[in-house]
Formats: sequence, structure tokens, C-alpha cells
Amino acid sequence: MGNRLSAIVTRTGDKGSTGMADGSRRSKFNSRVHCLGEVDELNAMIGVVLSHIEDQQTQTILFSIQHDLFDIGAELCQPGKVLIDPTYVEALENAAEKFNKPLPPLKEFILPGGSRAVAFLQLARTICRRAERSLHSLASEEELNPFTAQYINRLSDLIFILARHAAFTQDGKDVYWQSRFSRMNRNL
Repeated sequence: MGNRLSAIVTRTGDKGSTGMADGSRRSKFNSRVHCLGEVDELNAMIGVVLSHIEDQQTQTILFSIQHDLFDIGAELCQPGKVLIDPTYVEALENAAEKFNKPLPPLKEFILPGGSRAVAFLQLARTICRRAERSLHSLASEEELNPFTAQYINRLSDLIFILARHAAFTQDGKDVYWQSRFSRMNRNL
């Protein structure tokens, strides 16, 4: 492979447009460009998570997900390109089942936090949900690969499960939400 990115500073976006991989240019506030940014932010957040996770199985799945997110970026950057297929979605479902199986049943909603790794995973989950909303918005404007939105939906579920997994491997418990009613009854 040759030098794909030989010039980083190009000045071509100075007037508010960005170049797509198919050679076209789109406004920086275009829905497709917005989705690209959301997926890029999610990928960057997963990189942050990886810097705080020591569990090898979690690291392996997250690193694989980063590559998948680049595939999604390639789809978004080249309208009509299809890279994400049902096997991507199935892989996430299998990973979710594997990581969820040893966890105790949920008793209540979980607060984001407890450790840096768990907090960052929960932040990644919320970014993932935002990316999913953006993808569905884009899909209302132009045709998209339906498996891409499915992938992102399953990914947010998996990230939630990975956050629970991290909580249990670090200190053995989730941090549960207590409703105002239950807090009032405990005089908190």
C-alpha cells in the first residue's frame, strides 16, 4: 500500500466542506459527515477505554471493534459501499452473551461509575447511542446499509455488558441507582 495520507494539512476544508472517499465533497454539517464524526468519536473513546482496561478478553474485543468502526467509517465515507454484514452483528451478539453469562441478574439501573474503566465504558455506551441516533437520522434522508445501524445498536448493549464485567472483575459489584423515593426512606 502506498502513502495514503501523505498530506495531513490540506486546507481543503477551510470553507466548510470535507472530502469523501468517493471524491465528492460535503458540507461539514451534512448528516453523513456528522455520522462520520460520531463514529470517529466513539472509536476514540474506545481507545481511552483500552488505556484503562487490563482484562485481555475485553481488550481483544474492543480492539476488534475499533477496526469494525473504521469499516463503518469507510461505508459512510463512500455512499453505497457495504462492509458491515450480518456476521459483524452476530459476533457482537455472541460476545455479549459470553460476557453477560457469568454476571448476576440486574437488580436496578446502574450508575455510570465505580472506577475509571467502568465510567469510560459507560461514556462510550452513551456516545454509541448518539451515533446510533445519527445513523437513523441519516437513514431517513438517504439509503444506508441496515446492518450498520444494527451493529451500532448491539455494540451499545455489549459496551454496557463490558462495563458490568469490568465492575465485577475489579471490585465485584455494580453501583446501583437508588430512586429519590428509596433515598428519602433511608434519610439520605
